[in-house]
Order: sequence, then C-alpha cells, then structure tokens
Amino acid sequence: MSFKRPAGSREIEKFMPGLDKKPCVSVIIPTFNRGWVLKEAVDSVLGQTFGDFELIVVDDGSEDDTAQILETYKGGISVIRQENAGVSAARNYGIRKASGRLISFLDSDDLWLPRKLERQVEFFETHPRAMICQTEETWIRNGKRVNPKKRHQKVSGVFFERSLSLCLVSPSAVMIRRDLLDTVGLFDEQLPACEDYDLWLRIGYRYPVHLIDEPLIIKRGGHTDQLSMAPGLDRYRIKALIKLIDSGGLSYPQAQAAAGVLMEKCAIYANGCMKRGRVEEASEYMQLKDAYGTRFS
Repeated sequence: MSFKRPAGSREIEKFMPGLDKKPCVSVIIPTFNRGWVLKEAVDSVLGQTFGDFELIVVDDGSEDDTAQILETYKGGISVIRQENAGVSAARNYGIRKASGRLISFLDSDDLWLPRKLERQVEFFETHPRAMICQTEETWIRNGKRVNPKKRHQKVSGVFFERSLSLCLVSPSAVMIRRDLLDTVGLFDEQLPACEDYDLWLRIGYRYPVHLIDEPLIIKRGGHTDQLSMAPGLDRYRIKALIKLIDSGGLSYPQAQAAAGVLMEKCAIYANGCMKRGRVEEASEYMQLKDAYGTRFS
C-alpha cells in the first residue's frame, strides 16, 4: 500500500465544503512561547510522507510571536488558542478536538523525520491488537548529539516496573489509538509537570508499549524552558504514584513495586527539603513513606 498522496490532497479533503472525511491520524502540538522553534516542528509534520492526517496546534497563551508564525500557514493547519493552563490542558484540548482514530503528539521543541507517521500507521495496520507504539529517537542537547545512558534505552512490550523509576516513553515518539485514551483517561491537568509519566504508567500497567526500533524523532533538550529541567519534579511523580496505587487497578505485585519506588522518591525529596530548611514538608513526605511502607511491608 502506498501512503503518499498528491500534494495538497489532505488540505482539499479537509477544507472543501461538503466533504466530511475524517483523517486517519490527528497530530497535536502544544506550545507556549516557543516561537523560536515552532516553525521547524510544524514543518516536520507537514513534510511527512504519510498524508492522511490533521495537524492541531494548541497555543497555550503564548506571549511571543507564536500567533504570527501560525498565521503564515493560512488554514493549512488547525490552530486553537487558550489562556495559559499548562501542557496537559493544551494536549487534552487538542485531543477533544481531534477526529482521527490514531493520535500523535509532538512537543514544539522536537522534530519528526519524514517517515515517522508512515512507519507507525504501517505498524498499527499489521498489529491490529496493539494500542500504543513509539519510535526510537535521536537526542540533541545544546546543539550536540548525545547517546542515552543504558537505563534510558527503550524496550518493547510490558515494562511497567522498569518505568516506575524513570519515564521510558517520549510524547513526541508515541502514536496511540484514540480508544485507548477513552479507556485510561487523558493527561492529568493537576500535574504541571511529569504528566506524561503519569499517563504512561496508567497505560503501561495494562497494555504493552511497542517499539519501532528506528530513530524517527529528534528530541532536543538543554534549553531553560523545558519542564523536565524544573526543580522538585519528584513531588509530581510521587503524586502520580499515589494516585495509581490508590486507584485499586494494580495487581498486588505491581502495587508493591510502585510503593517501593514511591518510598524511595519520598525519602529523596524529604532529604532535599531538609537541606533547604523545609522541615515541615520533609516530615510530610517521610510520613507518606512510612504509611506506604507499612501498607506494603
């Protein structure tokens, strides 16, 4: 099957009056004050070899030149603007507006290689029971290529326990069946960071996460506005773990493994609070550690 289509065919089908063909894939880019890289991200989607998609960019209250950049596409993409509410709210807004049966995300500081969508759609066509897949990625930090450490290397299948300690799924690399999000829920808008860690855990304890062992995204980091660079992120991971354990959905071995990581993170975060003189907060997290230790001892 050929996935290439005549230039402009997607736009004609999407915007010609009277046609109501839903796209195969909905691509969602959340962005906030990323005018300096946004055009590259958008162009990397529009340059895909697979053409049956819609691109939804959610501008999360940007105050830079983001609006002017998006205006240059003149209807070739869908643009949603909202007051600043965070990346989870932005992605969720895009999901609710999406009409594709498959959902892909692209962070506005990352890039896709041209065959990213093609390869993932092919995967879902040949693996009808799969619910989520991701691709390998190339890491760029401060303009230079770096190799991920062994503990960050991606695997394929069920790796819930391994993913408790660190996030092993990249938003820009995934493609998800829309039905899966209907089942497990959307991004948690109460988490200003680590929202992807939370969602991948909610998926990973129930479903395998498949890997296409081909680097089809460029993951760029090192800049100061990255959420992953913010201090104190473990408190959000702790919230995600508590929510997951208390949901009652985990098997006992899964809950025990999650509680073990939760206790480790509580101890680390409490130690950091003590060093900074936040004694009351440190005590709160040590109490959490002891409570879950008693529960799963």
